[in-house]
Amino acid sequence: MKELFASVDLGGTKIAVVLAGSDGEILAEGRVPTNSHEGAPAVLRRIAGLVDDLSARLGARPVAVGMGVPGLVDVRTGVTQFLPNLPSQWRGVPVGQTLSLTLSCPVFLLNDARMATLGEFTFGRGRLVDTMIFLTIGTGIGGGIIVDRKLRLGRLGAAGELGHQTMQRDGLLCGCGNQGCLETLASGPALVGEGIRLLQSGLAPVLFEMVSGNASAVTPKEMGAAARAGDTAVREAISRTAIWLGIGIANMVTALHPDLVVLGGSVAALDDLLLEPVRETVKERVRMFPVQDLCIERSLLEDKAGLLGGIALAATKLHEIAPVNQSF
Repeated sequence: MKELFASVDLGGTKIAVVLAGSDGEILAEGRVPTNSHEGAPAVLRRIAGLVDDLSARLGARPVAVGMGVPGLVDVRTGVTQFLPNLPSQWRGVPVGQTLSLTLSCPVFLLNDARMATLGEFTFGRGRLVDTMIFLTIGTGIGGGIIVDRKLRLGRLGAAGELGHQTMQRDGLLCGCGNQGCLETLASGPALVGEGIRLLQSGLAPVLFEMVSGNASAVTPKEMGAAARAGDTAVREAISRTAIWLGIGIANMVTALHPDLVVLGGSVAALDDLLLEPVRETVKERVRMFPVQDLCIERSLLEDKAGLLGGIALAATKLHEIAPVNQSF
């Protein structure tokens, strides 16, 4: 069997793991609940157990693991710094070292949005470009930046937090502590909040019927379906979200002049309802140079981007350290 790598996607509610070759062909996959309330040691045991189960199924073990985490991590040491959506926020947890000892192979960590960026660049739409911006738009807005075919991480591994550029000086308070971030205007919750307002104001009759009047059932997916079915106010709400997103992307395009911008996450699944006004806004806002050749597309890998990014990270990092006799 070809050299095997594992990828772990640690989320607030679930842990997903895949085993694959360096070519990105997934050979086994599984998921288990995170049960984060049990604490970091229990979650890490659950991750190791899932990797072991999948390895037993294939009859082979991974030679390295890439792991995406929802927050800040010291990419050099594999110690998590701040995972805001997990109890205790996992401050100072030696995740890399703990899993390396348990699984008997090196484990490399990266922020989950940066991991998805790496996956899309290696196996998705970014394969033929040199410079790429990736945004994942869901509960929040994360991102990553590829410049000259390298994922740029910065000193703390935090480069690419595109959702936290300031759009309004005195805007809404963001979870990061700043006001008026792009995330407060164009994330899934921001869009859903407007959908609920329209629902409760009697301005979204199709959406109302789709969710039987249940505001808690409103999601970007339902809003997209309602917009396509004739809810004009919902379509306009999606367009306003797209315009804010387009302004944020235009800022990054002006700074980096990329070949490609890729949108992932649940909001990107709105497809042309979102992409078309984003593209038009970027054309209107970027005046320093022509952008007619700039591609703005939806992720090719969708929910597999992060997991395939973990495979790419594990394979690349393992080969970087291969000449060094190092124990884990």
